[in-house]
Amino acid sequence: MSATDGRATAAPARPRRAGRKGAAPDPAGTGTAGGPRPPEGAPARSRAREIEGFRGLAALSTVVFHVWQQYFRYDAAGSHPPVSDPFLGALISLEVIDLFFVLSAYLLTLSYARAAIDGGSVRPARAFLHRRAVRIVPLYFLAVLVVWSLRNPTLPGNWSDLLAHLTFTHVFDREQIFYTIGPTWSLSLEMLFYLALVVLGPAAVRLCRPLRRRAARVAVCAAGCGLLYVLPVLWIAVARYGFGVPHTDWPVYFGPQARFGGFAAGMALAVLTVALGERGRPGTGPVVALRLTALASLYTLSLLTTHPENVASTFYHPAASLLWAVLLYATVHTRTRGRWHRMLSARWLTATGLISYSLFIWHEPIMLELARAGLLPDAQGGFPAAVAVVLLVSVPAAALSYWLVEYPSGLLGRLRDGRGRPRDFYRQPDPAPAGTPAGASSGPRTPVPERSPQPAG
Repeated sequence: MSATDGRATAAPARPRRAGRKGAAPDPAGTGTAGGPRPPEGAPARSRAREIEGFRGLAALSTVVFHVWQQYFRYDAAGSHPPVSDPFLGALISLEVIDLFFVLSAYLLTLSYARAAIDGGSVRPARAFLHRRAVRIVPLYFLAVLVVWSLRNPTLPGNWSDLLAHLTFTHVFDREQIFYTIGPTWSLSLEMLFYLALVVLGPAAVRLCRPLRRRAARVAVCAAGCGLLYVLPVLWIAVARYGFGVPHTDWPVYFGPQARFGGFAAGMALAVLTVALGERGRPGTGPVVALRLTALASLYTLSLLTTHPENVASTFYHPAASLLWAVLLYATVHTRTRGRWHRMLSARWLTATGLISYSLFIWHEPIMLELARAGLLPDAQGGFPAAVAVVLLVSVPAAALSYWLVEYPSGLLGRLRDGRGRPRDFYRQPDPAPAGTPAGASSGPRTPVPERSPQPAG
């Protein structure tokens, strides 16, 4: 595929599950010591480190997957993956896109679930959307403009591709959905989810407010999540088996109407976590069994997707979303913390999670440029070496991108207060009430800023 035609796809869609792996490694960031401030409704810091570890693992898996996809070969006999062993191939190609969606929805729905079930207020829509925008947009726009400019050296270039990416509508474009930076189709869904959440969240709070019984409020929230999960499953079933739509009709199977199930699973996890509170935390034996079952089921599901239009492939993403939600539940809602938690909280892994959004944005353009410059092996046998080279270049580049772009742009969140109103940094303090002891009145002074909110990775 020519690097000048605007495409970011490393190779034609693979024959197993078509499409691109990877999603924004959550825009909804979690807090770690010395790192990002917890988002709306974030779990406790100890659990947040484990979520950061999940994002680190998922980001590294996404890089490996795209290199694997780059080394697919096609001829008259069919397609040939770089790894001939189907069991190893199923592990490498285990898609984690739904994990990103579940994580994002879980973290951002917690505050709405708490307000709906236990009462309280939620952040106004304008404040919520402002925080999401400063988290996602600056780095995304910069990367899209840089990559598009390199691939369109003469104007007007592929202006429709640029417009679609800058408006987050490329997920609806059958021809250009994977152009420029291929995995960013999932950011279109993230942005649509944010818009949906600021409508559905307050609506759920208002609907639950008149209900006197807590169980009734939990049931309403759970039923809403269930409906949001079932509708995409029905859409996929009707499209595939009712109308015979092929898997290469990307907007049909990649659009929000087909992929919202991942967000619904994360929302349901948030509702379950709030509903249970400190109850229902499984002990060591049951929680280990849950994790092993979820991991084994995810691997088996990947192994069964031998054809892009078989049943396992068709319903892969709704099924995987539920399994990722089970794995997250067995991680964040447990009674004890053991080896699993220590592994996810490892410093190198949480550091990777911190820069995972930058790694997600830059790794594919870097891989394609390395390939074009002849710095990656040509033969399929060079796949392991290519993975090492891409990681060695992409990870430092992502760290640099985080500190030069993500972190500074995240500080823009301080421009508005918790109600979404422009913050007045120079407002003078109110005069002291009459009778205030001398020295207790505060005269004009330099405002002390709050602790810098570091954007999550």
